[in-house]
Amino acid sequence: MSPAHSGSEPTTFASGLLAGKTAFVAGGTSGINLAIAHVLAEAGARVAVFSRNAERVAQAATALRAHGRQVEGYVGDVREYAAIERALAAARAALGTLDIVVSGAAGNFICPASQLSSNGFKAVMDIDLLGTFHVYRAAYEHLTRPGASLITIGAPQSTEAYFGQAHVSAAKAGVDMLTRSLAVEWGREGIRVNGIVPGPIEGTEGVTRLAPTPEIRATWEQANPMGRMGTGREVGNVALFLCSPAASYVNGTIVYCDGGQVLGGARDYRAAWEAQQAAGSR
Repeated sequence: MSPAHSGSEPTTFASGLLAGKTAFVAGGTSGINLAIAHVLAEAGARVAVFSRNAERVAQAATALRAHGRQVEGYVGDVREYAAIERALAAARAALGTLDIVVSGAAGNFICPASQLSSNGFKAVMDIDLLGTFHVYRAAYEHLTRPGASLITIGAPQSTEAYFGQAHVSAAKAGVDMLTRSLAVEWGREGIRVNGIVPGPIEGTEGVTRLAPTPEIRATWEQANPMGRMGTGREVGNVALFLCSPAASYVNGTIVYCDGGQVLGGARDYRAAWEAQQAAGSR
């Protein structure tokens, strides 16, 4: 089970809420995305996960099957349209039309813009923004109509400018607007498109990379209005709400699941950058 997902936390949702539904989670083999996949499977959904790492795909599929649902895993890169197109077609053939699609593949690293290469900037844009478009465009013909729910996993960098995150801010701002644009275009077909912006989440690669020392982690927790980091299940519960009948009139919305972090303004990643540089020089 993902470190970002705890099976011991209670849920307020009805058992079997998603029984008979099919979910496809891009990037769903680790961190927040895997936690979301667990929550959806627990709620009764059949689940397909997709990511680049074959070993992670196999491990995630095995863990998800513990919920007693049909699970499929597909290997590929969201930057390659043909790969995601094949995976979505295969998922529909194996599991049925898609009721839920989560686009969560992402890339991130700290680098000041003055030292950022064109290739580095492009890599994040391609994974986050182009990848999200690829997932949703390829999924379009396989969606349940009416009733499909598409959920984008964003980041606070979409609205807050952080040191060393110009590439991420550009990509995630685009992801938010793509989410809203598709909500406008596809809403008449009964397809809802919403986004979630998580704050710092326990057990994720992002926290490990951006808060590499106990001192930096402590400043993050102190700066959060709730004084702690979140869990993968808490983000998963937001996703479960968004794809449930309770959110049937929620469309084009970006939901922050961050303990109120966004209210505190931009985060300074200089300390994390300096820690990484120091470690690299040893």
